[in-house]
Amino acid sequence: MTLSVRNNFFKGGIILAAISLGLIAAGGYFAFQAFPEAASSAVTRSWGLTQPLMADIAETSVYAPLGSMLGAVAYSLIGIILINYFFEKTQSPEILFFGFFVISLSFEFARLMVPIQIRYSLPAMYLIPGARILFFGRFFGLFSLFAAGVYAAGFDIQKQQNVFFILILATLVITLNIPVDSLVWDSTLVPFCGYSSMFAMVEIGIIAVTIFSFIVSSRIHGSRTYLLIGLGTLMIFTGRELLFNSDTWVFLIPGLIILAAGTWFVCVLLRREYLWL
Repeated sequence: MTLSVRNNFFKGGIILAAISLGLIAAGGYFAFQAFPEAASSAVTRSWGLTQPLMADIAETSVYAPLGSMLGAVAYSLIGIILINYFFEKTQSPEILFFGFFVISLSFEFARLMVPIQIRYSLPAMYLIPGARILFFGRFFGLFSLFAAGVYAAGFDIQKQQNVFFILILATLVITLNIPVDSLVWDSTLVPFCGYSSMFAMVEIGIIAVTIFSFIVSSRIHGSRTYLLIGLGTLMIFTGRELLFNSDTWVFLIPGLIILAAGTWFVCVLLRREYLWL
């Protein structure tokens, strides 16, 4: 994939994130009064990997999901703008997929469907496409991190475009086939989907393989930088989990800080590595 094509993907991501930010601003304004009811109607707290820690420390906050959405999309917009600016003329196979990960957080606006459905008494069926959009973004982001690790370990750079379409196809197959319950959601306004525990195990497996790929890449390239990038990837995953699963401000803000710090750390190391080539 040429630099111009890659940069066009990034510019498209900037537009998507900007639109998502506008949707959250508009949706948050018109459905603001429905957030308390949406929170009180949640069947359980979020089921993420970090949720057991949150449940023992802090109670839920009615507007924390709105803050989580806003933080995720703002991170996506600012992050992809900076990636496009600093890597505009720098060839790095990994940064394309790190960029896709950053863009994937712009799909968090779909959680607004729950308060909007309550505010305007829409049929529950309208939550299903919103849930699938949300799950598409989350799975696509996870697969993008995995692809970044694979490329760091030495995968053929000429096949980037093919890998992109494979990621899209794989994500669509999953998101269009998982069962979604439009009548039940958790404290972060995420509708319930089937096989949630299985997907949690898959997430752990994918991130473990991704970090291992960076360790392998460090040995292949004889560079300690990739070990540090693996550490940064772990920070990104941890921050993402905290941000997505936070139904309280106590963990939401630290999650966003860890996510942003991990992304900055990885991007600085990648740019430094490829500028020396």
